[in-house]
Amino acid sequence: MQISEFDYELPEELIAQTPIEPRNASRLMVLNPINKTIEHHHFYDLKKFLNTGDTLIFNDTRVIPARLIGHRETGGKVEIFLLRRIDANHWETLVKPGRKAVAGNKIIFSDELSCKIVKHTDFGGRIVEFNYEGIFEEILDRLGETPLPPYIHKKLDDSERYQTVYNRERGSAAAPTAGLHFTTEQMDDLKNSGINLGFVTLHVGLGTFRPVQVNNIEDHVMHKEYFTIPNETVKLIRQTKENHRRVIAVGTTSIRTLESAVVDGELKAMSGSTNIFIYPGYKFKVVDAIITNFHLPKSTLIMLISAFAGRKFVLDAYHEAVNQKYRFFSFGDAMFISCAQ
Repeated sequence: MQISEFDYELPEELIAQTPIEPRNASRLMVLNPINKTIEHHHFYDLKKFLNTGDTLIFNDTRVIPARLIGHRETGGKVEIFLLRRIDANHWETLVKPGRKAVAGNKIIFSDELSCKIVKHTDFGGRIVEFNYEGIFEEILDRLGETPLPPYIHKKLDDSERYQTVYNRERGSAAAPTAGLHFTTEQMDDLKNSGINLGFVTLHVGLGTFRPVQVNNIEDHVMHKEYFTIPNETVKLIRQTKENHRRVIAVGTTSIRTLESAVVDGELKAMSGSTNIFIYPGYKFKVVDAIITNFHLPKSTLIMLISAFAGRKFVLDAYHEAVNQKYRFFSFGDAMFISCAQ
């Protein structure tokens, strides 16, 4: 398939620059790929489309202050973007400007934190080794900035608004944005109504937001991201399936985690790295329904949603969303896809 098949026109003014309040006041487009129906609701209406015994699976990762601003020993400004921790002192990163970021260069952030560039990566990044005095996480909390996507041009008044209310595992370079719509009260209400809540972890890195730079999407290679699915979540999903209820993934990162943990046709509790790339033709093994945001044109995320609901139907729904002036991307509105095509 060609990347041009996943393109659509989006007016810039529909790219949400700030989050809506309260979180669940965002709009909710409800899709049924079987009947080809599109309905318009709000996220606080979500319970109407869920059944007792259904299970929502959330990605509980927490965004770290992954953006560090420093300078070379020669004085030039450098930005380091943390992608993935390799060990105690080594990280995979993106460096800007990258042209002068060669092995051996030292970058200074403060008197207590610096790093040395060790080597290049296959994806155009750099492996760096940090040197610091004290506890790295505490230093990072002081010096680092919470990264926002490049299409968001306004600073957040409260950085916690780019975190889900259920986050608990530090490690992401970006938020699992479908989860930003949930409030604690809404989650409690769903649970009290007989909806199961389960959790997995995928630390969002380059794999999720790296642009596709090939014409034939099958030539695209995803970057590895760390994930874990605990035994209690596996048990919950098995029970849901046995009761003929739905497993509903909250966000594309939850989808990729669940689909990565199937071994010989069976969902397993595990931890590891995944570079799973889901595009049309993929047969879903775990996920029965999806809650997701509206994604960038020609991205791996819109390809994933197209694999679930059908490319033409998804693009028709995006066209309708543009006509109805939905808000797009990280701080935008949501979509509930009730069943696979």
